[in-house]
Amino acid sequence: MPESALTSLPEDALPSEAAAASRKRPRPGERRIQILQALAAMLETPGAERITTAALASRLDVSEAALYRHFASKAQMFEGLIDFIEQSVFTLVQQIAMREVSGEARARQIVDMVLHFGERNPGMTRVMVGDALVFEHERLQQRMNLFFDKIEAALRQNLREAAPSADASPTPDADAQVLASLLTAFVLGRLQRYARSGFRRLPSEHLERSLARMVA
Repeated sequence: MPESALTSLPEDALPSEAAAASRKRPRPGERRIQILQALAAMLETPGAERITTAALASRLDVSEAALYRHFASKAQMFEGLIDFIEQSVFTLVQQIAMREVSGEARARQIVDMVLHFGERNPGMTRVMVGDALVFEHERLQQRMNLFFDKIEAALRQNLREAAPSADASPTPDADAQVLASLLTAFVLGRLQRYARSGFRRLPSEHLERSLARMVA
């Protein structure tokens, strides 16, 4: 897992309690980050029920009206979490592309990175696999579907580049597509198991050996 991986909403974005108490008003954007941090933390509770704005407001000790001054709807709050997931993961995909020479190594690193990102961010994992979005707006699930489509496309591109020039398969594009689809399903399955086991079954369990069997 790359050392530069983002594993949570930025800690330095939230001031110390003492500093916050010394000011009458939060800095611009600070309250939005507090709301997203609270939402992500509430999603980390295994078996948690659907999160309501009332519960979120209570956790932050503010009124529901205060939440809506920063987000037009709860769907927008979830979109904020999805934005964080996308920016974090695809920034790391770009870093892997610049660091790794081999297409096969890049594919392995992408799988490793996404699984470790989920492992370190259990609340985000519930968003990624859709468990937290069941009763929310349909567009949120569509965004996560597109997220995994992009992961699959990145894997397919790197696996296609990894195909040897000599004695190559007569169908390298199809082979890359099949393996990319398999790896994406593997990632989703591991993340779903993590969320539905109450975060006990880690996504990285036996990861190197699993990848060795799938990626030659």
